Amino acid sequence: MNIVLIGMPGCGKSTIGVLLAKSMLCDFVDTDLIIQNTYHKSLCQIIEDDGLAGFKEKENEILKSLECDNSVIATGGSAVYCEDGMANLKKNGRVIYLKLTPEVIKNRIKNITTRGIAMEEGCTLDDLYFERAPLYEKYADYTLECEGLTAEECVTKIAEM
Repeated sequence: MNIVLIGMPGCGKSTIGVLLAKSMLCDFVDTDLIIQNTYHKSLCQIIEDDGLAGFKEKENEILKSLECDNSVIATGGSAVYCEDGMANLKKNGRVIYLKLTPEVIKNRIKNITTRGIAMEEGCTLDDLYFERAPLYEKYADYTLECEGLTAEECVTKIAEM
């Protein structure tokens, strides 16, 4: 069984994922890194070259073909747009939504233009949050309210789940 972490950019999926994998003696998989390694480009470059639709198509292909066991999987924030990919992740995993408020997310993300966030031009982080939040809730088996918690406290709470 895998543990799949979903949530907004900056919510701690990769940081918490590494710590969780270490504490639970699991492998760690970062789907953003798989996308970059598969296409030999940064997320920003893929979005620039292929547009958002092309990026989402590539992300869905990676997610729907991903096969792993006993792993903690940190997804990109846009994974919830990938219906086939999310179905594959849920097939052999428990999905945990790492939830933070838009205010906390905005304080954490300082490099919005270079981070490779899949968002339309002119879209704000608030817009993105309110667009994605229902999708995170739709796919989540569990929701962890992360505000005010350290990464280590999040790991402990996930392990308890």
